[in-house]
Amino acid sequence: MNPFRGKILVIRGGAIGDFILTLPAIAALRRQFPEAYLEVLGYPHIVQLARAGGLVDSVRPIEARALAAFFARNGDLAEDMTDYFSEFDLIVSYLYDPDDIFMTNVSRCFPGQFVAGPHRPNEGAGIHAVKAFLKPLERLPIFDADPVPRLAIGPNRSSEQGQENESQPVDGHPTLALHPGSGSERKNWAEAQWAELINQLIYSTDFNLLLVGGEAEGERLQRLAAALPPTRARVAQSLPLAQLAGLLASCSVFIGHDSGISHLAAAVGLPGLLLWGDSVEEIWRPPSDKMVVLRHPAGLEHLPVSEVFHGLSNLYSNKVP
Repeated sequence: MNPFRGKILVIRGGAIGDFILTLPAIAALRRQFPEAYLEVLGYPHIVQLARAGGLVDSVRPIEARALAAFFARNGDLAEDMTDYFSEFDLIVSYLYDPDDIFMTNVSRCFPGQFVAGPHRPNEGAGIHAVKAFLKPLERLPIFDADPVPRLAIGPNRSSEQGQENESQPVDGHPTLALHPGSGSERKNWAEAQWAELINQLIYSTDFNLLLVGGEAEGERLQRLAAALPPTRARVAQSLPLAQLAGLLASCSVFIGHDSGISHLAAAVGLPGLLLWGDSVEEIWRPPSDKMVVLRHPAGLEHLPVSEVFHGLSNLYSNKVP
């Protein structure tokens, strides 16, 4: 631990999965400097997770227009942003800045230490994303960080309307969370295969089902849930991420793709199956020993429903015949 009591800013753009894979770096800063004030500048609907998980003191929305001049050589910097950056003693940035223009401009108004991290890992290096995001912190020096993203967000059983919407029903049966989508269609198992799996789960197991997703899933969740008994299946779509994290924490197991929601499920401690496409597994898979990757050598579209069901049986054998 370091007695430093100054102010630290972490700047992080990117998607849900990118941010969750950066959580170990944020947690390492908190652990190394427990007396410091720690803030995250990023997309508000994503960075709220760090605040909800108790990792940071505050979050601030990143505004593209206000930051635009910081990405121009000798830019005309907005006074409110220069004043803002000048308040901090340490800035760790994971913004895309290949020519160090952002760092140079921030240095014009910020006298403290600036640590630049990668916005994405170099897949050619074969280093997991978490380790790539932790590497820049060695300058502080931080070498022994926990490489597993963790979010201490407790179970949340209420819906976005504030109505009771328990994911662990009163019948005592376990809840299986399903995320049949991702940010890219090429990462997705076919909807027909999901429908077959869900039908088998309803008629061959005692799981209650929670289908989760956001805008990327469109009407897929509603189509998959349409023919299911309402006493066994529910849909949670486009919830705030902190609320979704609480719902996932209420579940017993998870099935999804290579997606930010899968990283979220892993971060709240769920065991699960990841139906994996062609992403580089050694770089992008959640670094949780509770998550099992299923893939097919000929591609995700060839992964049979029977193998997924069998994988779930192995993972949660006391509940699946």
